[in-house]
Formats: sequence, structure tokens, C-alpha cells
Amino acid sequence: MKAVILAAGEGLRCRPLTLTRSKVMLPVADRPILEHVIHSLEQNDIKDILLIVGYKKERIMNYFKDGVDFGVNIQYVEQKTQLGTAHAIEQARKELADEHEFLALNGDNFIEPQVISDLIRSKRGDATILAIKTEHVSGYGVVRAEGNRVLEILENPVSEVSHLVNTGIYYFSSKIFDFIGQTPLSSKGEYAITDTLQKMIESGTKVSMATTRSWWLDAVYAWDLLRLNSVTLGKIQKNVPSTAVEDGAHIKGNISVGRNTIIRSGCYIVGPVTIGDNCDIGPNAVILPSTSIGNNVSVGAFTNIRNCIVMNDVRIGSHGHVSDSVIGSNCHMGPHFITETGTKLNIIMNEELHQAEKLGTIIGDDTDVGHRVLVKAGAMISINCRIGSGNIVDKALHRDTLVL
Repeated sequence: MKAVILAAGEGLRCRPLTLTRSKVMLPVADRPILEHVIHSLEQNDIKDILLIVGYKKERIMNYFKDGVDFGVNIQYVEQKTQLGTAHAIEQARKELADEHEFLALNGDNFIEPQVISDLIRSKRGDATILAIKTEHVSGYGVVRAEGNRVLEILENPVSEVSHLVNTGIYYFSSKIFDFIGQTPLSSKGEYAITDTLQKMIESGTKVSMATTRSWWLDAVYAWDLLRLNSVTLGKIQKNVPSTAVEDGAHIKGNISVGRNTIIRSGCYIVGPVTIGDNCDIGPNAVILPSTSIGNNVSVGAFTNIRNCIVMNDVRIGSHGHVSDSVIGSNCHMGPHFITETGTKLNIIMNEELHQAEKLGTIIGDDTDVGHRVLVKAGAMISINCRIGSGNIVDKALHRDTLVL
């Protein structure tokens, strides 16, 4: 069986991190979300994969290439204009001409291998939707079902009709393409696969439902990556080369350390934590649980990092304190860089008000921060910003902002 992974979108709600990469390439436990999806398919012996790419496609293709390094065979299909999930699946029609069945799923949701197993075990007929039961359904498509038969799929219902959320993971027979051609244009100007499935239901074609209790997590906003990171890190195994740790460093719990990384004397690290290749963790630095640090990162002496995602090629100076934050690639933070953490923060994105349960800050790629800078809780910093020494950042900074 082949799998079609939808990876063409940008992920507008995950800006500023997606200004320079697609959402599927955002790192969780030092690996792109899409890599976790591919791993889950490979673990279920699904190794022929069609990746539907579009926004920032070169970054995806350069990373995964033909898939051989990940134990799979990857072909790429471009969706030149992002016109919805049904339109994206339609782009793969030619490559699926000889297939009687296939899986379709999003590349920007973290899933465990068991999620795929649950769908395959319960697939029926020409279409099966994988759903999960959850208390909070706001912002998701909701499935109304009778037994395993889907009666209706409701996008963002105004009243509570079900606690079954559509995961966006499907089993399809080739018959789905007959109905994609009948899919109406939505109010958002897209062709949604949920509207295709609704057409099937209305025609009398049975659409089935499977459920799972395994991990399926969606990073709707950039700060949701911290929860995905925490869950994923909870599954890592201890892997610390003896040559990586200087005498006097203290390591507790499950820590994974990459090649050519040095953990200096006096460091205190409590897992789960991942640290990539070619890193230098300075003397007496403290790294606390649910933190992932990418490749080529340096952390200065006496700096404290907790519950963070630090991407590749980042430098954090000495005596800093960074918590509950995501720092993009190629950023430089001077000494005494501090992020405050707040709860239930109201954050305006794309002219809409959203709430982050707990957050320090989100910093986009290529940003340079001077000495003794304080970032207030929830202040988002975009890409390519320059912040001079001694400043307090208490509001969102747009791309290319200079703060003197």
C-alpha cells in the first residue's frame, strides 16, 4: 500500500517559524515533524510514499531526497497552488493509477506508529476516517457517527455534537477520485477532502470510521510545538557518548547527545533532553527537562534552559535564562538574555486573538540579540530582527525590525 502525505502548505498560524520553512519541517525532538510521520509509516511496512509538496519544497526535498536514508521510497508531486486537501490528493492521481487503495495523511501532525496500525486494522469499504475522542473539539472537524458508519463531518461546529475529532488520516480506495471531481469550492476558496467525503455520504456510499487511543498531536500554533516536543522527548532512550562529558558534569535521566558535542564541567542536565551534533554546552550551564537543542549550538556558561526548542546554528551567551520558548535557526543571543514565562497569554496573530496556555517567546530565524535583553512573556519576534543591548521587548516585532 502507498501513502500520500500532504506537505504543500505553509502553516500560517505557526509564523514566524514558517516564514523560512514549511510547517512539516518544524523540529520536534530535533527531527522535522514530517520525519516522525514517515517513521510511523515505515514501522507499519508502508514504504512507498508520495509527498505532495509546494511551499518551500526545496527544503523538504533536500532533506529527505529519495527516502533511502529513512528506509522508504519517496516520490514528489508538486501542488503549485494550495487549493485544499482534495486538490492536493488529486495531484497524485497519475502516480496512483495502478493502486486500488492508499492512505492519505497530513505531514504536520505528530503520530505514533500505532495510529497507522489502528487505521489499517479497522479500514472498511471505499473510505475510512481515523478519529480520536477528545474533550476539546474547537477548531477541528468533528465526526458524527453511528457505530462505525460516518453520518456527517462538521467543520468547526457552533454547538457540541460529538467529541470525535477528524485526524485528517484516511484510507481510500481509488473510488475517491470519482468524488473528488464533484467536490464543491468551500467558502475559503479551497477543495476540502472532508467535502469530498460528505459527497460520498450523501450519495449513499458508506464512509467508515476507525478510532485510536495512541498519540496524535497537532501544532496549530507555534507554541504548540513545545507540547509535541515534550511528548516526543518522553520516548527517547539514553545515548551519551563517554567522550562527550567532561569530569564534573552531572547528567540525570534520558539524555541523547550527538556527535562531536562537548558538555563542559559543572553542567547539570536533567532529561528528557536531546542535544544535536557539534554542540558546546558551556561550564555550569543548566538544561532542564523537555528541551531539545539542534546541531551546531553553543550555550554559554551559567545559562539556564528549560522546556525549549533551540534550532540549529544558535549561540546563547553566558548567564542567560530561557524557558518555554522556541528559538529559530541561526540566532545569536548575547550574555544575560532572559525570557519571561506567562500563562493564558492573549496573542494577536494574523489580526486574530489567540490564547497560549504557557509561553515565553517565539523567535524567528536569523535574529541577533544584544547583551542584557529581556523578552516579556508572549512577545513574538519575527525573522531577521536586530535588538540592541539593554532593551526590554514587550510587544511583537515584525520581520527585519531594528531595536536600538
